[in-house]
Amino acid sequence: MKILKSIKWRLQLWYGLILVVVLAGFGGTAYQLERNRQFRQIDEELHRRIGVLANALHRPPPRGQNAERPPQGLPPDGQDDNPPPMGDNPPERMPERPHNIFLNGRPPLEFHLPERDAHLFGASEAHGFYYIIFPRSGGKEIARSSNYPNHEITTTSVNSLRVVNVFSEFPARIAKPPQMFSFDDYRETGDVLPSGEQIWIGCSILPELKELHRTAVNLTLVGSLILVVGLAGGWWLVTRALNPINAISATAVKISAGDLSQRINVAEAESELGQLAAVLNSTFARLETAFAQQRQFAADAAHELRTPVSVILTQTQTALNRERDAESYKQTVEACQRAAQRMRKLIESLLELARFDAGQEVLKRLRLSFTKTISDSVEMVQTLAEERGVKIISKIAPLELTGDSERLAQVVTNLLANAIQYNQPGGEARVTLKSQDGLAVLEIADTGQGIAPEDLPRVFERFYRADQSRTGAGNAGLGLSICKAIVEAHGGTIEVASEKNRGTTFTVRLPLT
Repeated sequence: MKILKSIKWRLQLWYGLILVVVLAGFGGTAYQLERNRQFRQIDEELHRRIGVLANALHRPPPRGQNAERPPQGLPPDGQDDNPPPMGDNPPERMPERPHNIFLNGRPPLEFHLPERDAHLFGASEAHGFYYIIFPRSGGKEIARSSNYPNHEITTTSVNSLRVVNVFSEFPARIAKPPQMFSFDDYRETGDVLPSGEQIWIGCSILPELKELHRTAVNLTLVGSLILVVGLAGGWWLVTRALNPINAISATAVKISAGDLSQRINVAEAESELGQLAAVLNSTFARLETAFAQQRQFAADAAHELRTPVSVILTQTQTALNRERDAESYKQTVEACQRAAQRMRKLIESLLELARFDAGQEVLKRLRLSFTKTISDSVEMVQTLAEERGVKIISKIAPLELTGDSERLAQVVTNLLANAIQYNQPGGEARVTLKSQDGLAVLEIADTGQGIAPEDLPRVFERFYRADQSRTGAGNAGLGLSICKAIVEAHGGTIEVASEKNRGTTFTVRLPLT
């Protein structure tokens, strides 16, 4: 389904499912607790009234009335036929052989419910408590309340009743409550006395069922309202949370169309998506810079190649226009040779930088004397320094490191050549090598005209020349770029510091390991 492919809908469906399960569990638990509470109250009332009826069943009639005493004969179970008299009231504590009028195996002749207990049974209330009492031998009941609903007592129900002690105090001394039965709109319970009488008591639970129904309806309505509000809030939160993704998509589309200046505008910068947007904005900025440098690089490369090509074309065209002597042809060929060499040097530099950018330049990793590499480079440029009237001062400590000797010599030679070329006549070029914090620190300083502060950040850019007058003599502005690529390939760094009209210092740091 298409709807399941949407992150927003998947989050909303999952959130809604969890909310439904939680609300259903909470509502079901609340309903069950309320139901148990109400039925527990009813059961406690039924339990208490069983005790009242059991005690009333064995209580003698009030004084002043002719109450027939049961005959005193030998009880059928062989017990003593001369038990002590009970008196008007049963003892508070059961004696070892209490006098029980049921020990003779005969049912009582009368049932007397004291007036103080009559209020416990709503004889005139259709939904009040009702009771019915049967003798042990069956037959006509001993007593029933006037509001008894005429339920039939089933054999299963009778067999499940347990025998209780008539002298127990209800309900405190009954460890296990009687079994409860629910059917239709009634709830009943019953007990069998030691003498065999059955006491059944019940009440209508219709009011409680109606109350439970209202509770279920209320819980459903409240749960539905919470579900609707929760889903609406979840939809709002999900939409708000995913807004940065829409902004990212829209910006990416504009950038793919060629507008690299676009950036993602995210209000919540502290959120996860806001942090992602910040990273993407930084990436877009670097991408724009890279494309700008690429365009500038292509333009500069074309400009540098156009000059020698123009020289070659001009010289050959001039030579072909008319007949010339041998010396003129020789000069033309030499000019074309110089232009071709310049082109070759530029192309080699471009290829070298391209290999470094692609990580394809293979460097030798050998243990070498960096001191000797620098000394050889100083000796190589000594002739150029003498021509320019520049004095080279060396202070080189004996150090060894691991790297490519030829590439490192290229770096030192290039930096020394710049220090000589852009120095003033009679100036100095100082070369210093020392060990510091596990690094080999090489400093090459000159006393030349220096570099303007605004040009310092760009001196390592390709084809960049701080002084446009430096163009010529094969200078394409790639030397420092190549030096930086070689130093970084060795795990080092290169920095520049300069003061106008006081000189420039290049510092190279390489690991000694």
